[in-house]
Amino acid sequence: MFGIFKKKTEIEKLQETYSKMLSDAHKLSHSNRTASDKLLAEAEEIAKKIDQLKQ
Repeated sequence: MFGIFKKKTEIEKLQETYSKMLSDAHKLSHSNRTASDKLLAEAEEIAKKIDQLKQ
């Protein structure tokens, strides 16, 4: 019930962004491969940030 008042942590925000970028990259891979590869590279940078925050 009170979960709506809980603020997201930095890791949760980054994970949400990461998953959105991966799904967008998958959708783009059918039409524009270079844009898809660019999004995947950005998603990998976010994954590195997540790993650093977890340590």
